[in-house]
Amino acid sequence: MYHFEYVSKKEAAPYKAELIEILHQVQDYVRDDFTFQFTFIGSSSRNMITYDPTTNIGFDFDVNITVNDDDEDYSPEEIRTILHNAFSRFMTAYGYNKCEQSTRVISIKVVDQWSSRVIRSCDFAVVYEGRNGQQYIRFNKERNYFSWEFQTQPYKELEFRADYLKENGHWNEVLEVYLDKKNNNYNPDKHSRSLYAETINECFRRHNNHE
Repeated sequence: MYHFEYVSKKEAAPYKAELIEILHQVQDYVRDDFTFQFTFIGSSSRNMITYDPTTNIGFDFDVNITVNDDDEDYSPEEIRTILHNAFSRFMTAYGYNKCEQSTRVISIKVVDQWSSRVIRSCDFAVVYEGRNGQQYIRFNKERNYFSWEFQTQPYKELEFRADYLKENGHWNEVLEVYLDKKNNNYNPDKHSRSLYAETINECFRRHNNHE
């Protein structure tokens, strides 16, 4: 079992500031191809950053990147590859030593080489907000294929549920459930954004009749 606990906004601020610097450098670097905006989401945006003092693991962030490519000049693979290469170029100056193309995100990590533990990380999802809902670039590792896919649950719907829970006095429960999921998660492929979504949906169903 892990021993994650919440850290204050002040404690998380230096790591978030570093990520913003990296994102600004990446924006400048890829500008000849496309521009993009970024948004910290989920636990990263709601002061729910965690840290395990017993293992030195924590400070994981989630960011949505919205690429301005309305004319579809770039394929999903080209967009993810350009961004992956850019993050790889600038992250090392901030201690990040691993950049991965995961199924739903590009992940940058500080990995302890001796123990293979992830000390801190940030997951970047490339998304597009269309009239029919939010899409993201998915990487099918088995087929080595990138494609735009609709989110199973749009982020706006998830945050509506989070706002409902907060406004109706259930936020302490959300904090407890999320921390419990973090401390009992032994699946390295299940990232904080997935645990956050599970927490919000579970608590929402408990206090609301909607599915």
